[in-house]
Amino acid sequence: MKKLLLATTLLLGVIEANADTFGTVATHAYLMDAGTGTVLFQKAAEEKMYPASMSKLMTAYLLFEALKKGQYTLDTEFIVSDNAWRKGGAKTGGSTMFLTPKQSVKIRDLLRGIIVQSGNDACIVVAEGMAGSEETFAQMMSVKAKQLGLQNSSFRNATGLPNPDHVMTAKDLALLAQHIINDFPEYYPIYSEKEFTYNNIKQENRNPLLGQIPGADGLKTGHTSEAGYGLTGSVKTNDGHRLIMVISGLKSNAERSKEAKKMITWGMTNFENVPLLTPDQSITKIPVWLGDKVTVDAVPEKELIYTMNKWEDIPIKSVVRFKSPISAPVRKGQLLGEIVTTLPDNTIIKTNLVAKEDVSKLGYFSKIKTLLLGAETE
Repeated sequence: MKKLLLATTLLLGVIEANADTFGTVATHAYLMDAGTGTVLFQKAAEEKMYPASMSKLMTAYLLFEALKKGQYTLDTEFIVSDNAWRKGGAKTGGSTMFLTPKQSVKIRDLLRGIIVQSGNDACIVVAEGMAGSEETFAQMMSVKAKQLGLQNSSFRNATGLPNPDHVMTAKDLALLAQHIINDFPEYYPIYSEKEFTYNNIKQENRNPLLGQIPGADGLKTGHTSEAGYGLTGSVKTNDGHRLIMVISGLKSNAERSKEAKKMITWGMTNFENVPLLTPDQSITKIPVWLGDKVTVDAVPEKELIYTMNKWEDIPIKSVVRFKSPISAPVRKGQLLGEIVTTLPDNTIIKTNLVAKEDVSKLGYFSKIKTLLLGAETE
């Protein structure tokens, strides 16, 4: 069997223009395409920072996970402890759900208290209800962070209130948001709710993207004097792909709103998802030895999508590797080789090539005829 190595170079993009250079006054920033994982912009994105209430994304993640496993239901009730009231209640002056001691609260309300109202009391109630203490729950948060691939996140509480060892990175926050969106589609819509009323007190969602940017549907703001103003946000664009952004270290609510809208608009305007490979795309025809067809189409096993700048011509190099000929019979979906794609950032992606259809083995007499004809031509 002779191994053939074929190479093709594709040029994607035909518009001859340059995208505007983007910058932000945020001290930490990260913008990614949620589907492809492509990083569109980053600034000090792997530098540890204080996440403030954005760390409540992990608090919610653990509760979502417990609900999905059937450990609780949305109607399960947790009791508000004196500790939760003292640390997160109305008298603290911080973000609160306005819970009262000894009160029983359903999880469906606590989720909105955490997500929409950013209630510190709601977070502590959940932490104590699930783990017995906020300290133990914070350890669970740190363990889950490592399991999810968040390498630079460490939690000391369920709220994001200041602690020198309670840190995350902009990149970790974006990855956590991506996990929430992908892992819990049944609960993610809560992040798009613009207001929630509890104990006759209505509070609005602080996310400046909701109602301001088409397709915006999450996720969480954060603010402390140590961290500044921050936001982990997400927008689903008209063509179906999703952007996730993180900004932190802004000086005011107004500056956070301005920078968030600027970054998301820039990402939506300048980038698009392009299918480089599709499962029905014939990459090459491979000769079949002693089959009822002389060749079989080799197609990608799965789709490969690349997030590209709309205004740049980007060369994509693909190398096709396979052995030829292959012996019949060939079954649809059978592994035939691979196509190795090198992206502009030098990322290498390998995609299996498989048979598009069945190729049966020749019968005895047809096989003899083929072998004789082959001998006559040698």
